[in-house]
Amino acid sequence: MAKILVVDDEKHIRGALKEILEYEKHIVDEAVNGQDAYKLFAENDYDVVFCDIKMPVMDGLEFLSKSMELGKETQIVIISAHGNIETAVEATKKGAFDFIQKPLDLNRLLVTLRNALDKGTLETTTKVLKQKVGSSYEMVGESVAIKQVKDTIAKVAATDARVLVLGPNGSGKELVARALHAQSPRAKSPLVEVNCAAIPSELIESELFGHEKGAFTSAIKQKIGKFEQAEGGTLFLDEIGDMSLSAQAKVLRALQEKKITRVGGEKDINVDVRVIAATNKDLKKEIAEGRFREDLYHRLSVIVIPVPALNDRKEDIPLLVNKFLIDISNDYKTKPKKIAVDALQKLEAYNWTGNVRELRNVVERLVILSGEEIKLGEVEKYVFS
Repeated sequence: MAKILVVDDEKHIRGALKEILEYEKHIVDEAVNGQDAYKLFAENDYDVVFCDIKMPVMDGLEFLSKSMELGKETQIVIISAHGNIETAVEATKKGAFDFIQKPLDLNRLLVTLRNALDKGTLETTTKVLKQKVGSSYEMVGESVAIKQVKDTIAKVAATDARVLVLGPNGSGKELVARALHAQSPRAKSPLVEVNCAAIPSELIESELFGHEKGAFTSAIKQKIGKFEQAEGGTLFLDEIGDMSLSAQAKVLRALQEKKITRVGGEKDINVDVRVIAATNKDLKKEIAEGRFREDLYHRLSVIVIPVPALNDRKEDIPLLVNKFLIDISNDYKTKPKKIAVDALQKLEAYNWTGNVRELRNVVERLVILSGEEIKLGEVEKYVFS
């Protein structure tokens, strides 16, 4: 059941639409002109609006323009007996979901309504998911160490400078990459992630640069690589210290020339990609031992952001635990659990070799196995035993 606003200065059309829509079990409000409609629209949340164009006081296109400024997710359908292509194009440019002509065809009306409701549901779901994902990747902490990371991100994000993120496993290097992308002018373009440690050395070049059909035995069709997938956006090369030397050489060329060549191909492909790399390794030691190219290191490390280990910012543990309790309760659709003060102090004193990732896993374990409040005894039993 949807809430619908019908706007038309002709009483018999409003009545006919109201009768049809209420027969379909929807709630219907009416307005005789754009001004009255705008007042109702501002005060209520409608799923769909059916609005005539030619009306006194305020016409349909003016109502459409003013309504779009409110930023609501309502789908507005323009209807008119004087429809033409120019009017339809103008309405669409102003944000109308669809444009239908009088006399109204019942089937066309109901199909348009169903499509508008589907689009509204999809947009709402997408918004919720984005908020959930954004919360999952939020960088939590007020320690001096994490504030320095946030400050550097704020200064660097708006540029196209390449960034090298350093830190131990589980410390949150991916969060830095996501924050850099989200705060950059490239935020509306893709963020493409590649875990260089998870891809066999013989496949990494195909993964990054793509391949042409027949380039090797299993290449039965053309494949677009990660550089091309990230066009206009950001490419995050995680664990780059594990990349093969041959792949490093090709990445270096891509950074220098902003061009790539697919495996088995001869054509140069221009790429516009910001590269962020991360590693838990000491790259200077890797260079000295011949496992990492020094010229690539200097290309990647225009800006270096070290991410502190959790043991170096233990004052952030209460904030992180609270966030994880909320996130996990949302995942499990349960009421967030509380944690006793002495239990939290015990977690703060722990040696977190697995960093933030380990802390999150421990909190999830405690949520599952503990009572309504996580007590010291449960921490000692399920974490330290």
